[in-house]
Amino acid sequence: MLIGCALSADAMSVSLCNLLANPRMTKFQALSMPLLFGLFQGVMPLGGFYAGSIAAQAIEAYAGIITLIILGVIGGKMVWDGFHEDEEAAEDAVRGRLSWSVLLLQAIATSIDAFAVGVSLAAVGNEIWMDAAIIAACTFALCLAVVIAGRRFGKNLGARAQIVGGLILIAIGVKALLF
Repeated sequence: MLIGCALSADAMSVSLCNLLANPRMTKFQALSMPLLFGLFQGVMPLGGFYAGSIAAQAIEAYAGIITLIILGVIGGKMVWDGFHEDEEAAEDAVRGRLSWSVLLLQAIATSIDAFAVGVSLAAVGNEIWMDAAIIAACTFALCLAVVIAGRRFGKNLGARAQIVGGLILIAIGVKALLF
């Protein structure tokens, strides 16, 4: 459970950023974040477990760079849009649009470290299916809690929310590169 909670930290932060940038997203959109993040956090350890050390060294070597690029581009666009909001972007924010492609990239970026955990679990001989299920459930539950609490914060921050959310995503990417 502790591994699941630790792995879910980035997904929780990204969920909050999405809510800040899209304070009026529908309940379905808001629920899709914990579902997708939980799914990827559960699947990636399975991939790491079964891929073993074959691809693990390459993925671990470039995980920080990949995460920085994905979250940096998404976060940078959010900051740009926050400062240069046009009519279409304002209308998208009112509708609460969060595209599936962006959400999918976020799910991949926040779960790359779970792949490495899967490799580690294989090395110690753990039962991967139970571990992956616990990691997925922890991520889902914690992201859902953030979604429930975060919907209120996004509405209160107003126009600054998109800029704050973008800066947080960039910071998560930089953290992934450095640590």
